[in-house]
Amino acid sequence: MKFALLGHPVAGSYGPSLFSAAYGGEYPYLLEDHATFEAAWQCFLGGYDGVNVTAPYKQDAFRSCLWLSEEARRCGAVNLVLKDGLRGYNTDVSGVIYALEGIAAQSVLVVGTGGAARAAIAAAQMLGPKVSVWGRNPEKVQALCGELGADAWQGEDPSLVIYTLPGSAPVPSGLPFKDAVVLEAEYRRPQLAGIPCRQYISGAEWFMGQAVAGYSLFTGKAPDVPAMKAALERILQ
Repeated sequence: MKFALLGHPVAGSYGPSLFSAAYGGEYPYLLEDHATFEAAWQCFLGGYDGVNVTAPYKQDAFRSCLWLSEEARRCGAVNLVLKDGLRGYNTDVSGVIYALEGIAAQSVLVVGTGGAARAAIAAAQMLGPKVSVWGRNPEKVQALCGELGADAWQGEDPSLVIYTLPGSAPVPSGLPFKDAVVLEAEYRRPQLAGIPCRQYISGAEWFMGQAVAGYSLFTGKAPDVPAMKAALERILQ
């Protein structure tokens, strides 16, 4: 079996190191960087049993699958595809739930409107709280809220903020971090690690949660989670 990460760009992803640790190097896991989704998809179909999908192709992958998991349907995005049956999953949802284990929230603000934000909204809705969305483009916010059943943020203070903007983007001013638990999706170039807040949760937890769920789907075998955690800790030092 052979696996890969599809996206643009994907250089610097920790996926290959984590996957190698998960199975002791038993299966290859490569990085496939393609400037168009069509090229990335053809690469997958021609050479891999399964792929993870990252930005900007999660919604393209959603539209290209023949079968979709409940989580993928909920958020309208796919981050893992198995070639057998062209089955699409969204383990980002599992990753959010994993990262928020033990956190009780009455209201959630999701910052961003991309594929990670979709997973964050779906996960928050599965956990039960009221969900609102802020994004730099109000039209995208309204469209996303209408599609996924969330509300545009009106300035109220949430108990949890899930921040999905990329590490390359400046942190917007005026967001209500101070009294909230903050989960940041970005783990390679985090922007919020030192920000005043009630509790900060690293994107490494989100990444670990989605990886554990996804690798089991790829291979049918449980990954070595302690080895994965040790590998990630070494990378992030």
